[in-house]
Amino acid sequence: MGLLKEFKEFAVRGNVVDLAVAVIIGGAFGQIITSFVNDVITPLLLNPALEAANLKDIAELTIFGTVKYGNFLSNVINFIIIAFVLFMMIKGISSLKKKEEVAPAAPPAPSNEEKLLTEIRDLLKNK
Repeated sequence: MGLLKEFKEFAVRGNVVDLAVAVIIGGAFGQIITSFVNDVITPLLLNPALEAANLKDIAELTIFGTVKYGNFLSNVINFIIIAFVLFMMIKGISSLKKKEEVAPAAPPAPSNEEKLLTEIRDLLKNK
């Protein structure tokens, strides 16, 4: 019974629940970014380049007729575009957050030693 209790404490711990929510939202956000890149950005950037090279698909790019480097090139381009889009989105989201003004921290209360030294100083002044 102790094992089940420990597992329950582990499973409902705040960090595990937060991580699960982050993974789910991250997956959904990843789909949005992938769709944006594949359906909007890549066609705008890649189609003109492919048309200039008289190709229909980037996978048709080969060296020596056998080495197909087009898929690799496509994945590199997608990575760069996804990284840039994520950077821009995170930068935009960060700028939307209100900058919280940090209130100056109150000075710490004097320690017992400081209180005693202050009392001694005051007594010496009064003599």
